[in-house]
Amino acid sequence: MGSAGVPRMSRRRFLGFSGSAAAAVMLGTGAWGAPGTRAFAESGELFSLGIASGDPAPGGFVLWTRLAPDPFAPDGKAGMPDRPVKVEYEVARDERFRDVVRRGAAVATPELGHSVHPEIHGLRPGHEYFYRFRAGGQISPTGRTKTMPSPTSDPRGLSFAFASCQAWGDGYYTAYDHIADEDIELVVHLGDYIYETEITNSNLRGVQVPPQFGTEAFDLARYRLQYSLYKSEAPLQKAHARFPWIVTLDDHEVVNDWAGDTVILGRNPNPPPEEFAARKAAAFQAFYENLPLRHAQMPNGPDIRLHRRLSYGRLATFTMIDTRGYRDTQACGKAGPIADCDERLDPDRTILGDRQREWLLDGFRTSGSRWHVLGNQAPMTETDWDPGPAKSLAMDPWDGYAADRAAVLGAARDRGVDNLVVITGDRHQNYACDLKRDFNETDSPTVASEFVGTSVTRGGNGADMTDEGRKFLAANPHMKFFNSQRGYVRVNVDRERWQSDFRVLPYVQQPGAPVTTRASFAVENGRPGVQPA
Repeated sequence: MGSAGVPRMSRRRFLGFSGSAAAAVMLGTGAWGAPGTRAFAESGELFSLGIASGDPAPGGFVLWTRLAPDPFAPDGKAGMPDRPVKVEYEVARDERFRDVVRRGAAVATPELGHSVHPEIHGLRPGHEYFYRFRAGGQISPTGRTKTMPSPTSDPRGLSFAFASCQAWGDGYYTAYDHIADEDIELVVHLGDYIYETEITNSNLRGVQVPPQFGTEAFDLARYRLQYSLYKSEAPLQKAHARFPWIVTLDDHEVVNDWAGDTVILGRNPNPPPEEFAARKAAAFQAFYENLPLRHAQMPNGPDIRLHRRLSYGRLATFTMIDTRGYRDTQACGKAGPIADCDERLDPDRTILGDRQREWLLDGFRTSGSRWHVLGNQAPMTETDWDPGPAKSLAMDPWDGYAADRAAVLGAARDRGVDNLVVITGDRHQNYACDLKRDFNETDSPTVASEFVGTSVTRGGNGADMTDEGRKFLAANPHMKFFNSQRGYVRVNVDRERWQSDFRVLPYVQQPGAPVTTRASFAVENGRPGVQPA
């Protein structure tokens, strides 16, 4: 039996490629058949970091795995040799692979950490598929994925989950066990897939880790190690293998509160620009190596393009944005809450960058979808810490970039986008919020809705209500719900109604927690704003 309980196929059957089906998908150097790409025999478990699929389209998706027989090797090479290795893959309509529709091979190169990202095309829209890999005589677990509906179709509904902020040292990934059991079609991850910080014996799990994890990640080897630790978690592997994922990054995939090209807020002294560029290049490469991203998202040194659109028929369009790579540094030199920072109102300050902002606004005009889903990293809503007449606002999220927020929400209103729903991570708290065209005007119209999802683990066990939550609800009348437990958000949307269920766990510092729905909020078609479901 294979490692997923699937009968091992014969070598003749697995290698029975023909013509175009045998074409290698190359995302590294060279081409299949080049010298040195022979099969690799290894006694360790090559698929120790799991498998995944992502960025589904009507005709296909991207598949992912990374060969890692020794995932915690201090050099970051995961026990692999310094040469290319052939990785074969199959895609089938059934879990036992009796109806195989695609076979091919990719080359896992040391330059990309022996990861592969074959892009599959030409499949039927809106259909379920199964996939697996083979390398070195080993067969991977079986993954399940699904293509998006046809662009001209009118799906009756869509269910998905979104999550973020999964600090390994802060708790167990039980939330992903529950996500894997949900009746959903895909997962959206909104950033902080890893945290760059050291993981010491004082982590909240109360377990010891090898000494190579006792330093902050600065270079490629150390970032690779961090991903290996995170991706070795069985619940995370289970959720990846069950659904296609749509992913982006926030700050901790690089370093806390980084902004644009040269600034790491709070670091004194800041590194020279060339040093920070090298760090970003390493972080982006490790991010790409470890997630199901298409070739279009392959970084070019310290640059990576993560903003993109994925449509679910005419029901919904997912617009994923990047609020880190193009932003100005945080206003008044502070990420957390600060009073009287007029710099945040500067009309030239941007969190999106000019080109990405225009791309985003153009999408409001050209998309024919019923629902516009904006995959966003830090809260767009105003979050005032001061219940009195003054305002105390954090400068890292959109509060520090008021002009860009006004441009996005104003365009949504002016262009008749009634069903803009922003899904957000970062804050380690659950919110349901109305988004106002102008948060300084008490009678400003509601133009969109935002659901901020809590962390998977960051912050430890959490609590239902906190002093900060009471301040938020008192100071922000547009905020309709607050919760500070760990978990994720489950969404069900049809043509007339969106519903977000805040799924929470009572604890994460020990494994095995149950999950419950703490609250549900809805958005009605054509009526911006949230209401209890």
